[in-house]
Amino acid sequence: MKAKLIYFWSNIQSSFWFVPLILILCAILAAFGLVFLDDAVKVEPSGIFSYFLIGSADSARSVLSTIAGAMIGVAGTVFSITLVALTLASSQFGPRLLQNFMHDKLNQVVLGSYIATFTYCLVVLSTVKSSDSLQFLPTISVGFSIILALVNIFLLVIFIHHISISIQADQVVSNVNSSLNHHFRRLFPKAEEEEEVLEIADSKIEKLKQNARYKEVYKVKRSGYLQVVNRERLINLAKEIEGFIEVKKHAGHFLVEGQEVFTVYGEKELEEGFESRLLSALIAGNKRNSTQDSEFAVRQMVEVASRALSPGVNDPYTAITCIDKLTDSICYLTAVDLPGPYRFDEDKKLRLILNTMSFDGVVSVAFNQIRQFGQSSPAVLIHLMGAMVTIYKLSERSEHKQVILKHAKMILQAGKEHFGERNDYRDLEERYQQLDISDNTLQKDKV
Repeated sequence: MKAKLIYFWSNIQSSFWFVPLILILCAILAAFGLVFLDDAVKVEPSGIFSYFLIGSADSARSVLSTIAGAMIGVAGTVFSITLVALTLASSQFGPRLLQNFMHDKLNQVVLGSYIATFTYCLVVLSTVKSSDSLQFLPTISVGFSIILALVNIFLLVIFIHHISISIQADQVVSNVNSSLNHHFRRLFPKAEEEEEVLEIADSKIEKLKQNARYKEVYKVKRSGYLQVVNRERLINLAKEIEGFIEVKKHAGHFLVEGQEVFTVYGEKELEEGFESRLLSALIAGNKRNSTQDSEFAVRQMVEVASRALSPGVNDPYTAITCIDKLTDSICYLTAVDLPGPYRFDEDKKLRLILNTMSFDGVVSVAFNQIRQFGQSSPAVLIHLMGAMVTIYKLSERSEHKQVILKHAKMILQAGKEHFGERNDYRDLEERYQQLDISDNTLQKDKV
């Protein structure tokens, strides 16, 4: 239940309608509250305030009508500007980056503010009365509407500046990198203290599988991208059957209806309804998201770099910027312990075997396509080799260095096959030689 609530709340926060809806509701509440205050407190404008506060029902209607009409008109303009920005971003950086622009909080606040001010003015306008039987002039409420209009003017200037900055290539790459680093730090946090890591041999796993009294394979009922795996629920289900559950897919994989996704090994007979409870531990949708998918933001960055390297765009500098940002994120991964596939309960009994993402997998997703699309660009491959050197030198584990060395060799081979200028290849080879292949940790690993 906790995982589903987090997933639901994450989707709500990242939606384009949530913030505007909240602002509209706040505007309605503010309108009723200030009208109630106007009814309770009679304000008589005097002195300098007589120039700013309205003094008649006609002037109140005129002010509220003018502000309401202006706000709904500007809201349409803001929406049009947003659509133009989204169109440019989609054609230049890729359609999958559209959600980054849609989730931008400032865009949501600006659009919501104009619609909320329009709603506020409508509610207050309906309370202005000037008949013989009833006279009511909401002085405070109308004054507050003028303040809202002034705030919205400043918001419009800020919004135009923000839009003009947000569609620049460097800013787009920086925003994606910030999102990537945030997801990495959330999914793979650095341990403040050294935690006990439980290990189990592969031979013991096979023995447990063979000795299990009951074994059942479960298939997914609907297609879609796997977004969330509720591990707590799966562990509790494994406890009920006194066994363990093997999950064959991880967040980001596309599930096809009828595809095997769970293998259950237990000592107790599986009860009726177990399958529905088991499958409810998975949340699938029409698109990938960042809730548990460690590759999501990496692929967004790679898409920007790949489009920059396409013949129609031919922008190697944007690709080089993407390589720099990816290098920063991968270096973070070298300093943390990526979670292993096994999960144990409080009694240290195996309950869950997950399909987890490895360091090699993340590095492959980050750099393979950039190498493939940029193999005819010496500047990109030379810079990519420099990134390998940086990551290699910051890595302290032999398995990480082996992964980086593998990718460095592929980059060197790509340069050898596609570089037409010998000096370009020499520069690439010089950077490759900066990798300390005689490192003691690698030698020990080979032994």
